[in-house]
Amino acid sequence: MPQLHNLCISDNTQLVLGAAACLGVISGLPLPPSPPTWRFFGHIIPPRNPFLTVEGWINKYGPLITIRLGHVNIVIIGRYKAAVDIMENQGKSLADRPRMVAAGEIFSGGFSIGFAPFGERFRRMRRALHTHLQPKAAEAYQPLQMSHAKHTVLDILDDPYNFQNHVTTYAATIVMKVAYGKNTSTSATDPGVIEVNELIKMIIKIIRPGAYLVDSIPWLQYLPWYGRDLRRGFERNMKLNAGYMNRVKGQMQSDVDIGPSFARYMLESGHLYGLSEAEMAFLAGAFFGAGSTTTSASICTVFIAAACFPEEQAKVQTELDAVIGRHRAPTFADQQSLPRLQAFISEALRWRPVASGGFAHQTTKEVIWEKYCIPAGTIVFGNHWSISRDPEVYPEPHAFKPERWIDDQGHLRDDLKFFAYGFGRRVCPGQHVANRSIFINFVLILWAFRLALDPTQPLDDMGYMNGDVVGRPCAIEFEARIPETELRRMMHDYPEVA
Repeated sequence: MPQLHNLCISDNTQLVLGAAACLGVISGLPLPPSPPTWRFFGHIIPPRNPFLTVEGWINKYGPLITIRLGHVNIVIIGRYKAAVDIMENQGKSLADRPRMVAAGEIFSGGFSIGFAPFGERFRRMRRALHTHLQPKAAEAYQPLQMSHAKHTVLDILDDPYNFQNHVTTYAATIVMKVAYGKNTSTSATDPGVIEVNELIKMIIKIIRPGAYLVDSIPWLQYLPWYGRDLRRGFERNMKLNAGYMNRVKGQMQSDVDIGPSFARYMLESGHLYGLSEAEMAFLAGAFFGAGSTTTSASICTVFIAAACFPEEQAKVQTELDAVIGRHRAPTFADQQSLPRLQAFISEALRWRPVASGGFAHQTTKEVIWEKYCIPAGTIVFGNHWSISRDPEVYPEPHAFKPERWIDDQGHLRDDLKFFAYGFGRRVCPGQHVANRSIFINFVLILWAFRLALDPTQPLDDMGYMNGDVVGRPCAIEFEARIPETELRRMMHDYPEVA
């Protein structure tokens, strides 16, 4: 679920302009090596699958590289040890964001936590989010997640072709309940969901390098004729977020008990965090925007992996049959008894990381790593794709091997991780809710169905790695492993939360 813009936007959002170039190195150590380029304006980053270009550079020039976009130096981290040493162990020095005038100031009005600079205001916003996203809060959502995950099973039984829409409906429904207390199902075709997806597509385009000259020449934002599309986008953004917030406010003023939600909590307790009503509206909107899109993409990625690797899928289903059988449906209570299933999920999100290029951080002070120096004010990316293909940590990195996550005793390893939710103090605060959504959907689907690719349809196994998913990256066939009438009965008897 969320990375509320810092939380989980797609890999296309990666290489941004902003912040000052590295002007000097106090330590005397050099920047990481830079691939050669003949272009005056720096390196060429292709708009589609830029992580593949970066991976080639990392393989050739080392775990850290420096690329140049215009006058800005950007350091990209592409290996596991460097990511831990820099992004995690020195996370305080990389908790800032570069300035993004087009996306952060004009399009978002300065209200989005995703583009907020590190400081007291950012910490207040994070504290507010943690009230509804920390592990204890996430655990309380499990009955809700089970209730709606069973509808994913039933929807796939009725209409397997549109599984992507069913997953989107699940994710949007959960987020709308947590964010706004909405009790009814939120369909993938809901106008609000469509509007959010359109706005996210706009953000992805806005923060591509060179998309807007104002990121290099900030004073352009004061020209009344400049960036009209950005200002219209902000108006749409504000209208959507304020509209949902005002609906909750109206319900609170009525006699109807609307139940708890993040929006209600903010309206009742926002003064404790010193946030304006617009900031609260954008914060609640971030649940919806980032939470629904990244969660649905992650679930679909795990489904694709199951269809692409039937032998590994069969191993998980053997575990499911041994632990659960086919006479009852799995629940969260079974999670710790299913290490192979959990390993499969970890491997799927390593194999095709949803945010493959990472997210822009900015150093607040000089960072030293081995023989290199990253000066203060430098933009830094932890490139998830390259880190996930570090051969020293993930042998045969391009192979799909869930067993790499399991130790000799058959337990999940506690010495191996992948940074699916980001790094340090900018890590996704919604990770605990997201992990539970991925687990309960996958365990129910793999218990209920055998997944296979439709051989007559095209396959794009990287399709869910981009936030701007166009069309259907794949077609999956779902064959019921339990007689359909019995499966429907068990799903109708499965726990239901109003």
